[in-house]
Amino acid sequence: MNTDYYENLDENFTQALKMYESEYSHDELIEFLRTGNIVQRQISALMLDGINSKEDAKVLLSNLTGQDGKIREAVSMRLNEFMAKPELLLYFDGAKNCQVFLDSVIDINGNICRNVISAITNLKNDENFCEKFSSGLVRMTKSLLDIVEKFNFQDGKYKVNKEVFKLYWCLETIYEFYDRINFPDLKEIIMRSKNIREYTIREKAAKILSRDFDDGELLAVKEDLKNDENYYVRRF
Repeated sequence: MNTDYYENLDENFTQALKMYESEYSHDELIEFLRTGNIVQRQISALMLDGINSKEDAKVLLSNLTGQDGKIREAVSMRLNEFMAKPELLLYFDGAKNCQVFLDSVIDINGNICRNVISAITNLKNDENFCEKFSSGLVRMTKSLLDIVEKFNFQDGKYKVNKEVFKLYWCLETIYEFYDRINFPDLKEIIMRSKNIREYTIREKAAKILSRDFDDGELLAVKEDLKNDENYYVRRF
């Protein structure tokens, strides 16, 4: 039995409980997010009522990548809540923080990906953000396609799953931002994705095609995918 693990678990639980039973000012919670340990950052994110400035938003976003998964997930949850409020959205500089958002939509934790995608849909009216984000998203997606297209999907290696997972969430993000992506790039991505043997990627290609497109080749692909061998692909 790993006694250190259970001791750390007990210590973390005690610290979390103590924080929940205490009252902290907004500035104290922000300071925990800036300099605290894993428990302090996680619980502070959950305890925040909102953000009051661009600096608050910067501190919150700094915990969205490069931190323990418990911190990242807590921050992504609150980010989704805060960015849905117009009075708080103005504090998030979408174009400036574009790379953070690009990195977090392909997080290893699917809950984080989902939360961040939902959060940034609130930035669809931000032209600067959408231009920069969509360009980065296209580059990232094509780079992943370059890798995934070479995979042997029979080998079952973790590397395959990891890269496919990232591509899956890129395509899910594209579904939300399809109208902000240059059509030739969008078409190329769909045409390449529909040939990937991993059904989850074809599923996302079919989902993107559930949007309205007036393009003969894409309409033909849409019909082909409706006859796919996999139910989850066919359902779109």
